[in-house]
Amino acid sequence: MRKILKLYYETLADRGHEVILTSDGEECVKIYRQQLQEHQQEEERHHNEMSSSSSTFDAVVILDYKMPKKDGLQVAKEILDMNPEQRIIFASAYVEQTLVESVKELKRVVELMQKPFSMSALIDTVENTEAYEGLKALMTTAKDIIKDLDNPSSDQIRELFEGLRRVQKFKGF
Repeated sequence: MRKILKLYYETLADRGHEVILTSDGEECVKIYRQQLQEHQQEEERHHNEMSSSSSTFDAVVILDYKMPKKDGLQVAKEILDMNPEQRIIFASAYVEQTLVESVKELKRVVELMQKPFSMSALIDTVENTEAYEGLKALMTTAKDIIKDLDNPSSDQIRELFEGLRRVQKFKGF
């Protein structure tokens, strides 16, 4: 596990991304909270100095569906409670289950990567900044597709999968 995290870290850092790794779900939430608070303080200082300009918090959170201490869905829920606009990517061997659970628990569709995946797939997914905007549109559609978010049918899930594939422009699942 540590070996693959190191590979993810090196791959993204080599592309110029700032990468923060955590060992479990609790640590992830704690560090995310700290980073978000620091960003908000910096944004406030920046706003006071130059009222016409502002920075954005452009972090991407990549979560494993199964994590120690808190699972990925619990972590995603806490992060989205802090920052509803946060971009979250789930890495999971069980993408259909992850999609269903994200709709039920988070009341939204999240980006997915099916494990195992290549480092080029990781880069493509993280650097696909258009995906988040497409995901917002897909979520609007999802609310029309799935009348009962707690109990989506297999046809509704399949339709969401197809929409997610189009949004992500990556056939990783």
